[in-house]
Amino acid sequence: MSRRCSITGKGALIGHSVSHANNKTKRRFLPNLQTISLLSDALRGPVRLRLSANAIRTIEHNGGIDAYLSDMPDRHLTAEAKRLKRRILAARKKAAA
Repeated sequence: MSRRCSITGKGALIGHSVSHANNKTKRRFLPNLQTISLLSDALRGPVRLRLSANAIRTIEHNGGIDAYLSDMPDRHLTAEAKRLKRRILAARKKAAA
C-alpha cells in the first residue's frame, strides 16, 4: 500500500536531515495518514479510506464525503476518489428515481 492520501493525493516528500556540523543525509517526510470510515448518506453506509489529517478536516468542513466529492472538480481528485464520486452520484440518481 502506497503512502498516499486517497482524496488529495498527498505523498511522501524527500529532503535532508542536517546536523549541527552541516552534514546532510537523505530522509523522507511522510504524510500523516489515517485509516478512517466516513459515513456516506447516498451509499447508506461507511466508506473506508486512507486519508491525510488535512483531508479529514477539509471533508468535515465541507459537510461530509458526499458534499465534498460532489463539489470538487474531477481534475483535482485521484482515481480512487473519482470512482467513489461516480458511485455516490449513481446512488443519488437511483434514489431520486
